[in-house]
Amino acid sequence: MRRLALLTTAVLMLVLALPTLAFAQEDGPTTADLSLAMDTMWVIVAAVLVLFMQAGFAMLEVGFSRMKNVGSVVAKILVNLAIAALLFWAVGFAITFGTGNAIFGTQGWFLAVPAGQVNDVYAGLSWTQVPLSAKFLFQVAFCAVSLAIVWGTMLERTKFAVYVIFAIVFAGLLYPLVGHWIWGGGWLTELGMQDFAGSTVVHLSGAMAALAGTLLLGPRLGKYDDDGRPITIPGHNMPLAVLGVLILWVGWYGFNPGSTMAASPQIADIALTTTLAAAAGVLGAMGMSYLYRRNIDVGMGGNGAIAGLVAITAPSAFVAPWASIVIGFLAGVIMYATLVYVDRIGVDDPLGAIAAHGMGGIWGTLSCGLFTTPALAAVGEPGLFYGGGFYQLGIQALGIVACGGFVFLASLAVFAALKATIGIRVKPDQELDGLDIHEHGVFGYPDLVATDYQNGNGNKAPDPIEGVAKNTA
Repeated sequence: MRRLALLTTAVLMLVLALPTLAFAQEDGPTTADLSLAMDTMWVIVAAVLVLFMQAGFAMLEVGFSRMKNVGSVVAKILVNLAIAALLFWAVGFAITFGTGNAIFGTQGWFLAVPAGQVNDVYAGLSWTQVPLSAKFLFQVAFCAVSLAIVWGTMLERTKFAVYVIFAIVFAGLLYPLVGHWIWGGGWLTELGMQDFAGSTVVHLSGAMAALAGTLLLGPRLGKYDDDGRPITIPGHNMPLAVLGVLILWVGWYGFNPGSTMAASPQIADIALTTTLAAAAGVLGAMGMSYLYRRNIDVGMGGNGAIAGLVAITAPSAFVAPWASIVIGFLAGVIMYATLVYVDRIGVDDPLGAIAAHGMGGIWGTLSCGLFTTPALAAVGEPGLFYGGGFYQLGIQALGIVACGGFVFLASLAVFAALKATIGIRVKPDQELDGLDIHEHGVFGYPDLVATDYQNGNGNKAPDPIEGVAKNTA
């Protein structure tokens, strides 16, 4: 019995000692290993949230389109995401973050990096230690978002081939160049420009390309009367449009907090400023709608949320919560005023992308130079309202002019070349019938749209949505 008791005691002591012995092994996980694993997991989650914003763009554009064009929207979203992923992998990521000069990166094509030299090849992202694949997945989602913004102004009348060709140029060259200037160690990085998550890099770039394409494309048929006055062409499904807004809002929690590229406590503060700005943007836009039209425009409320989110993207890590409310509210006001203005001067922007992403991006970038606090100014200088003077505000303005002007002029040249060769706009009868049947051979809503076409009415068939639009001043 004594021997049995001693044996049992020895076994129990060995079992209890096993965990201690395991953790004592030299190859066991260290605190640094666990921290890196947490950072990597957060970056992947944030990348997925940003990638899911493509669903938000799809629903937003479908909701603001007429039912005869919704299939073309979905096809465009898919092909643009595919092109952005492949082009950014091949060349875009290297141009953006590769070690090079003040204008573009010159190393790291196709993510081909010798072992142990990631930080040497991609100096623009050497500040975060997550694996290269995680860095790429997060940044390629940003590129795809910027490309998606381009097409919000060009809905319902653009040839599908134009989407494909311009996507190659934008994802492979235009977006990466601007990204390198601000994020990748380029000349604006050296000057200390503040753009935490991309009010300029992502949103203004997409909006300026959109403006260039829209100017050459022209308005939709029926958008303006014989006297040049704008006519409302309502989207066919406002619940889907609002669903798109809400998906984008949720995706922004990957966009802004994810730009820390680390699972740090700071992500909570950035999520707070993001939320407050979006909420204030809704109220700013709806308030403008009531003052201007004496009603509450649901679509404008959604665009107000997007404008607030776009505006807070640059300063989200640099400003106090109260400032984010001011930034978001003014973004909603500016968005509404811009949308009314561009509509009156003959620029047909069905989605409001120029107003929300363009002016929202400009205001958000400038707001860094006003509201950045000394404690949070990890890049550049404090804002004007915190005693920083006009230096940072001037750098922000310079970045806006340089990046916005470059993307606009380069995009204008590409679209002009396409217009002179393959053409950028579908034929009038195809536009009247809808892009779904002519570009893709199917209808997004076959039970509702296809009957008249199959009966031989074609573009002679009355479109109930278009009919309402033509009778609405």
